[in-house]
Amino acid sequence: METTPTAPGSPGGWEQLAPGVARRRLPFLDVTVGVVVGDDGVLLIDTGSSVPEGAGLRREVRELTGRDVTHIALTHGHFDHVFGTAAFEGVQVFGEMTLDTYLGRERFSLGLDAVEHGAGEAESAQAAEALVRPGHLVDGSYELDLGGDRQVLLVHPGEGHTTHDLAVVVPGTRAVVFCGDLVEESGEPQAGPDAAPHAWPAALDRLLLLGGETALYVPGHGAVVDARFVRAQRDALAARFGSA
Repeated sequence: METTPTAPGSPGGWEQLAPGVARRRLPFLDVTVGVVVGDDGVLLIDTGSSVPEGAGLRREVRELTGRDVTHIALTHGHFDHVFGTAAFEGVQVFGEMTLDTYLGRERFSLGLDAVEHGAGEAESAQAAEALVRPGHLVDGSYELDLGGDRQVLLVHPGEGHTTHDLAVVVPGTRAVVFCGDLVEESGEPQAGPDAAPHAWPAALDRLLLLGGETALYVPGHGAVVDARFVRAQRDALAARFGSA
């Protein structure tokens, strides 16, 4: 897999993190999406903020890898991470065990939230109406086999940014951990009404155990970080909210 040549961490373009593993920072809200390629499958991690943005990602992944997306992992249910999923017809969609209920309940409030954050009204209404709920629900953890030597761990490390956070751990010489919004680099971690702030530090402790000291940690927004950054954010969240 080749990546578009861009400065590491710059918005736009794809940044290769490991063989067969890349990520992209989307212009709107600096959302990160990721891709993991195996012999038999291509996993996309999160789908962006609208159906057109998802369609653009579908084309980009095909150009990047020469193959179509076969699997999607949704790190949590906020609109900027799930509203593009409808652009991927026939793809297997994975989410944490309670994500399906959350999306069914919050579908239209997510559309309103998108507009409040600057998304177009028509696009947001379209995405809310077409919202795809996960067909594969992860109860604790699930090892996804993409073929060859590419096994990817989908894991609920605990509640934090939401009650249904899902991380994606890609083993390797240097592991890559897609954290969703459990980790944010380009701004303060956001704790909305569906957050579990007192449990958040423990979720980051588990992420650190899963990835280890040498892993690359990919936040939901911002530049790739290391274990030291995650640990510092964990301590800041514990100071801000306390810990369970």
